[in-house]
Amino acid sequence: MSEDGTNFDLVIIGGGPGGYGAALYGAAAGLDVALVEMHKLGGTCLHVGCIPAKELLETAHVLRTVKEAAEFGVNAGEPTLDIDVSMARKQAVIDQLTAGVGQLLKGRKVTMFDGVGSLGADRQVSISGGESGDVTVTGTHVILASGSKPRSIPGFDVDGSIVMTSDEVLSIDRVPATAAIIGGGAIGCEFASALADFGTEVTVLEALPKILAGCDDDVTKVVERAFKKRGITVKTGAMVQGHTPHGNGTVLDLGDGESLDVEVVVVSVGRRPFPDLLGLDGTGVQLDERNFVVVDEYCRTSAPGVYALGDLVDTPQLAHVAFAEAIMVIKHLLGEDPLPVDYTKVPWAIYCQPEVAFAGHTEASAIEAGYDVLVSKHRFIGNSRAKIVGSTDGMVKIIAEKLDDGSGGQILGVHMAGPWVTEQLGQGYLAVNWEATVDEVAEFIQPHPTLSELFGESVLAMTGRSLHG
Repeated sequence: MSEDGTNFDLVIIGGGPGGYGAALYGAAAGLDVALVEMHKLGGTCLHVGCIPAKELLETAHVLRTVKEAAEFGVNAGEPTLDIDVSMARKQAVIDQLTAGVGQLLKGRKVTMFDGVGSLGADRQVSISGGESGDVTVTGTHVILASGSKPRSIPGFDVDGSIVMTSDEVLSIDRVPATAAIIGGGAIGCEFASALADFGTEVTVLEALPKILAGCDDDVTKVVERAFKKRGITVKTGAMVQGHTPHGNGTVLDLGDGESLDVEVVVVSVGRRPFPDLLGLDGTGVQLDERNFVVVDEYCRTSAPGVYALGDLVDTPQLAHVAFAEAIMVIKHLLGEDPLPVDYTKVPWAIYCQPEVAFAGHTEASAIEAGYDVLVSKHRFIGNSRAKIVGSTDGMVKIIAEKLDDGSGGQILGVHMAGPWVTEQLGQGYLAVNWEATVDEVAEFIQPHPTLSELFGESVLAMTGRSLHG
């Protein structure tokens, strides 16, 4: 930092995972870093995204566990949900994590500025509207990491009572009797799962032919079957035409004379980039037709010395992707020649019931890419640990390259649905990213009895010599 405190090695606009991740990693590498945040440290993920959503889902898990306790001989009575207590616990977790990020930044001597940051010429950043007062700082490098906002759809103005987005659902003060979730992606399915456990009659409305469009077809079928068993209605190919509010909710127009009367509508159709306050006109930073900042494989914008990452660019909108991009960017601006992030091998985790986790090719995408594939599928119903915990819905599916002799070669994709699979993906992710072969992974010793044992069984079966299936 210069003597007047306005010149830095790196200035970052946005304190979400990508922004604070770059600040921490850059400071650890010896850079003099300034971080500008207009709201709260942690961004979407920490405040209105993955953390509060998973807290809500954990509440649902505990409620479901107590309801099913009698199966284990534990008589706990009929549980009830105190939504106020649940929301208070959620907020406590958020506050603790937010404070933790702040302490980490302070410990690494990152200079914090409160306010709206906008980019000017020559990597100048003007900061306004915050407690820091109006100030202009300059960075040898600048990172844009202003995140995203929930997308909306025409005719569904968010009022926080009848029509909600993810932001409002995560702060509900009541459990609705009925709800429609417009959008059957990861976020929509997570909300559907949680609300159903809370006692809401849930209908998922998805315009595409299936929910969880990015998932392998077999995994999607597992979730669809489980949802049906739990009383969650899934309507695919659903084109919502609009809605008509009334005193106790609203009536959705589904076309062809079909309607749906619900208390609450949750619009869950993804998130849009949020470059709105960055002041990019005249900076040389380009936006595409969907308002994403255009970057190259190293997250460099068209303006010299300016990078963009996280939800602001057209890459998977995941906190861990933003972390990966942040690390890559810091290495790049330091001249360390990092490898670009391989977005085709990103690990995904979806926390509905049953959970979903995957990395690498689906069976369909592997075939489309020109591979002759070998597939192994094993269900949790045959896994001893799954039987012990009382959760046997789901499967492990592995896609490998089929060699000329019919044996399995490189592992191309690992896909899971079932109990705690979000915590089991690690070895599958490593197999995909290290381009391991079936024979190599089959040598791993799997602890018994564990849920992760099913991954080993599935790989072993691809050698033609399995133990249990």
